Amino acid sequence: MKILSVDVAILGAGTAGLAAYRAAKAAGVSVVLIEGGEYGTTCARVGCMPSKLLIAAAEAAHGVKSASGFGIHIDGTIRIDGREVMDRVRRERDRFVGFVLRDVAAIPATERIRGFARFINNDTLLVDEHTQITSKSIVIATGSSADYPDEYQALGERLIINDDVFNWQNLPKSVAVIGTGIIGLEIAQALHRLGVEVAVFGRGGRVGSISDPAIRDYAMAIFNEEFTLEVDANIASVRRDGERVAIQRTLPDGSARTDYFDYVLAATGRTPNVTRLGLEHTTLKLDDKGVPVSDPATTQTQSAAATSPIFIAGDASDYIPLLHEAADEGRIAGDNAARLALKQALQDGLRRAAINITFTDPQIGIVGDGFHALKPGTFATGIASFEDQGRARILLKNQGLLHIYADKTTGKLLGAEMLAPAAEHLAHLLAWALQNAMTIPQMLEMPFYHPVIEEGLRTALRDLDSKLRAVQ
Repeated sequence: MKILSVDVAILGAGTAGLAAYRAAKAAGVSVVLIEGGEYGTTCARVGCMPSKLLIAAAEAAHGVKSASGFGIHIDGTIRIDGREVMDRVRRERDRFVGFVLRDVAAIPATERIRGFARFINNDTLLVDEHTQITSKSIVIATGSSADYPDEYQALGERLIINDDVFNWQNLPKSVAVIGTGIIGLEIAQALHRLGVEVAVFGRGGRVGSISDPAIRDYAMAIFNEEFTLEVDANIASVRRDGERVAIQRTLPDGSARTDYFDYVLAATGRTPNVTRLGLEHTTLKLDDKGVPVSDPATTQTQSAAATSPIFIAGDASDYIPLLHEAADEGRIAGDNAARLALKQALQDGLRRAAINITFTDPQIGIVGDGFHALKPGTFATGIASFEDQGRARILLKNQGLLHIYADKTTGKLLGAEMLAPAAEHLAHLLAWALQNAMTIPQMLEMPFYHPVIEEGLRTALRDLDSKLRAVQ
């Protein structure tokens, strides 16, 4: 068995792990990067990039179908070639993965170890059965995996997760999506617009990351105009029926209904990859999900020992499972792991204003911690509808509702929730303002061009400003 001793060992070569590696190397310490799966990051292989490729194809198809609203009529039948659609998705996906593989290949071979690592104790790792590593500090950046109820396994190959979608050679005829979170909504709408019969079933009333009741109700109404979306479905059974899946559910009127689909896409969440790490051999404190408890400012884990030499970053931390957050956490973890190895004081890393975007149409944008985190009576809400907003009507994208929240006492921006055209851009502007602790009057001093979607943002700010003046 090979025996190694290093300053920093990093478990996982995804977005967070690679960021941790670069930060630790920049600090001048010795580092090893351990990966048990395929190189390439979740984002590039099965997440952000292939999903947006599928969505882009769906938007192109939808644009053609809706052209008649501009007086442009397409003669003949619009044909969507599923094989060509999925070929481009896979081809471009592989290109993005290739960029990551190129970066990994640039790492010296002596600093890359293949295999699954598990803890022997707080500072010792065993990689498969071939390498034992003692390290002054360790970064857990092992990512996450799709999670679904055990009973769905009986569906066999008729059960898929989002990872599987991007390896399809062709589009199926029908898909039932279980889960109304971000992944479920994005893929469901994209498949629907590409000609796949889609129904989305959830429970508890969730619609993406929305927590504002008015925005959620608006989103439910808009999406249900396009495809079946039951956010609190009463599913009695999901069973295999030959080469299809039968889903039986009870409707609001008490009647029973059974629908048949080619596949069930389980979009029921993701779980941190920490169960195989041998955490029971460490002194780490774990939460009720078995994830190490950590300080978001430093990413250092909590331990029964005086000081923990272990840091955690990215999806494995179960904090904010988004790529830009994973990159930030990786940098913070790598830097602080190096500091600990060098016996230097840890530093709080930059944690940016929270921003979350769902690439549906209209898009969903959440800025800050969302409506659910606000204390009743302490904030005012500025409202803007996009149904009559100038630029939105020009583009035939005049659907949407925006709520902006501000502190009644200070007038400072607290966050926003929206279902809106170009929410990806509106949310960025608001996140920048939130991170700079701007007040609503200060935001209204910023320039707004005409005619642009951002004028809807100004409408909400004006409404919010008037409400704040009324209570001050």
